Amino acid sequence: MGQTRSSPFQRAIDVIEALPPEDQETLIDLMGRRLVERRRAEIAHHAAETLRAVREGRARVGTVRDLRCDLMAQPFDEAQDRPFDEAQDRPFDEAQDRPFDEAQDRPFDEARD
Repeated sequence: MGQTRSSPFQRAIDVIEALPPEDQETLIDLMGRRLVERRRAEIAHHAAETLRAVREGRARVGTVRDLRCDLMAQPFDEAQDRPFDEAQDRPFDEAQDRPFDEAQDRPFDEARD
């Protein structure tokens, strides 16, 4: 009969399963700590890149609201916490891409206006 080939991952699992339970627990703890440290290093690298981008003017600091306004390129109605429709001077319904009738609490019906 032919011999089946196993992947490096499966071979590693087989070796780990052959260890005593205490060694398996130690290995799990060690690998968990190494993964955490690797993730911390990645976060630190991204933070340094972000700070460099801010210093170079490729990025800027702001709030989520600032970001939303920039992305939507529309003024923002602070009281309503949503974009403002300048042409109609009323809040704008983002989901329907049309003005929002606050009195009726629904998108504005253009035919009624």
